[in-house]
Amino acid sequence: MWTFMLLGLLCASASASAIQARASSYSGEYGSGRGEPFSHSGLQLEGPITAIRVRVDSFNIAGLQVRYGQVWSDYVGGKLGDLEEIFLHPGESVIEVSGKYKNYLKTLDFFTNYGRILSFGKGRGVIFYAVPLHRDAVLRFISGRAGLFVSAIGLHWDTIPETTPATAEPASSVAGPRGGV
Repeated sequence: MWTFMLLGLLCASASASAIQARASSYSGEYGSGRGEPFSHSGLQLEGPITAIRVRVDSFNIAGLQVRYGQVWSDYVGGKLGDLEEIFLHPGESVIEVSGKYKNYLKTLDFFTNYGRILSFGKGRGVIFYAVPLHRDAVLRFISGRAGLFVSAIGLHWDTIPETTPATAEPASSVAGPRGGV
């Protein structure tokens, strides 16, 4: 009797893990193999992405920082260029990301479920377009490589856990050339 109960619990646990694993996907790594690797994997536990800071110079994405819930990630990249910051609205999530790269990231465009496009950078390069494999998944965290500039980015998709509060500050008036508030 106990054997069947234990076997049933193991099967139920495996099924739940398989269901959760099917919602996760990864896009990337887009860019070059230069720079030190970074990952925000542990910060996704702080909550959904609520703001993005990107430092842009004349030619490249110099640096980046992401806020998860109310906690900012470590800044990665260099100090050249202008810092741009955009807050997501409560309940808003990134559902697609595109960009361009050569040796370093040139542009990043974050598309949200509210129809906004948060655009950073300019320039030419190899175009990438990333979406989650599963319909209800959103951008949960990023990883990549950085040195004096951000040289590569990886995008990690999953659903937002039900227990995570959607916290964000009001949207900033700062937006890229195509992304307005």
